[in-house]
Amino acid sequence: MDIKTATALRRLRLVSAPEAVSFLLLLLCSVLKRTTDFNAVPVMGMVHGVLFVLYVIFWADAWNRAKWPLKTAALYFVLSVLPTGGFFADRKLKREAEDAVIASRARKEGIVGA
Repeated sequence: MDIKTATALRRLRLVSAPEAVSFLLLLLCSVLKRTTDFNAVPVMGMVHGVLFVLYVIFWADAWNRAKWPLKTAALYFVLSVLPTGGFFADRKLKREAEDAVIASRARKEGIVGA
């Protein structure tokens, strides 16, 4: 994995968890708006919207650089629209990055099959 691909995956990973948190907070604010006088939906909606747009931009960049198959790219996109999906995306991206580091080290050491 080259440095640009690793950077693209890292950016996607860095925005996935905050995007998931903002989604959950937006849902909470929506419930509070309906049940109390507290209305933070406009602010939380904007925060979540910015994080979602960043996620989609970083997702497209990662898809392009990592050359994911359509199934993998679709999975990461679907995870962005599920309330807790960003947490799963973060964990899966972390595992993918760790696997790439292991494979890279194995290639450097000349281990067959890596």
